Amino acid sequence: MDAALLLNVEGIKKTILHGGLGELPNFITGSRVTFHFRTMKCDEERTVIDDSKQAGQPMHLIIGNMFKLEVWELLLTSMRVREVAEFWCDTIHTGVYPILSRSLRQMAEGKDPTEWHVHTCGLANMFAYHTLGYEDLDELQKEPQPLLFVIELLQVEAPSEYQRETWNLSNAERMQAVPILHGEGNRLFKLGRYEEASAKYQEAIVCLRNLQTKEKPWEAQWLKLEKMINTLTLNYCQCLLKRAEYYEVLEHTSDILRHHPGIVKAYYVRARAHAEVWNEAEAKADLEKVLELEPAMRKAVHRELRLLESRLEEKREEERLRCQHMLG
Repeated sequence: MDAALLLNVEGIKKTILHGGLGELPNFITGSRVTFHFRTMKCDEERTVIDDSKQAGQPMHLIIGNMFKLEVWELLLTSMRVREVAEFWCDTIHTGVYPILSRSLRQMAEGKDPTEWHVHTCGLANMFAYHTLGYEDLDELQKEPQPLLFVIELLQVEAPSEYQRETWNLSNAERMQAVPILHGEGNRLFKLGRYEEASAKYQEAIVCLRNLQTKEKPWEAQWLKLEKMINTLTLNYCQCLLKRAEYYEVLEHTSDILRHHPGIVKAYYVRARAHAEVWNEAEAKADLEKVLELEPAMRKAVHRELRLLESRLEEKREEERLRCQHMLG
């Protein structure tokens, strides 16, 4: 029993089942911890609720990242690599476990990640459901109880030793990541790898949106972030044009222009999408707006207008031949 490691922590008892290797790892903020876990009830049968080995993959947790079940960080930082320990945790530490368990189960079932993302702060989503969709978890949520966690610590990696996803970056790191993601998106676009470029632009937009939530709307820093978001969104729309996702382009560009009606590139990109779905009047109106706002783009606008007229003429000719065929 390694009691000293959890001294003065109310509601936790630790039993080491298998000793680990070496000294305690250096659990600095941002370290990624990889581990297996088994969660059990404290009944006579030690009923298993979840088992990561049965699910087929270990868990990852980022130190200092406000993981939903905060007690797990405390448990893990008491362990050595390859150690296996059993922790009895009282109800004060296990109340949100049903929410975490639901998230993990949905992930294993391949459900939409936006619905199960584990690394979110706060408990607001706990109250969004009358049922968690699993009978045993509904029971646990209605009647919280102490739980047993058997944990095997597999690996501890410093922040510099692994590729960090943008959701676990600090605000400063997010800001630093944006130009890198932007540049990588541009490089992939030039190579014709539009789907991969889209993903880079989207990731950068998510970073900026997250930062923007911390600013007061329409004030200087918020507007600076908004300008960056609009630039990335229009780059993303260029990828969508290449992938023939025209209606999504219309949605994004129209949203930008509703809030910022002076962005020339948004009119230009929207005009191209309108042209692709045969919205002749709308395409011409947007191109006229481009000329009004940016006369230097006359050459590009005339090229788009010629292309539109050529495609419309081809379409009219196809329809004429189809009518002839039907009449003949």
